[in-house]
Amino acid sequence: MNDEVSQLLASVRQFGIQLSATPRGARLARLLAVEQLRTWGLHAVVEPVAQIVAELANNAATHGQVSGRDFQVEMFALSDVLRIEVTDTRGDRIPRMCLPGGVAESGRGLLLVDALARQWGVRQGPTPRKTVWAEVDLAPQGQAST
Repeated sequence: MNDEVSQLLASVRQFGIQLSATPRGARLARLLAVEQLRTWGLHAVVEPVAQIVAELANNAATHGQVSGRDFQVEMFALSDVLRIEVTDTRGDRIPRMCLPGGVAESGRGLLLVDALARQWGVRQGPTPRKTVWAEVDLAPQGQAST
């Protein structure tokens, strides 16, 4: 392995946990994510990330829940971005964002994710899983990342 790859891998901070697909599991996901961010010294993004994790974990516990199956939360911190991934076992239920002012029964929470994240999306598989991910900038506003 060359030095450049070694440095990149050494600079990636990773956190992951598997939780029960219940309201309690969703709350625990948020609390553990916040504690991990504080441990990493990423205090500036605690609030937006806490809200994103809360929404995605709640969606996994509510809409992605299959009896006897858990969901997983992972966070990866690089030099300029934090990636949040929440994986559940309902790949057949793809989240859709409700349009502002819409009357849909679901998808309104994804408006919050869309507002707080620099980007977000859904990755299918492996069957029966799906992963909803979001990225948050770690670089200060106005500072170009390299």
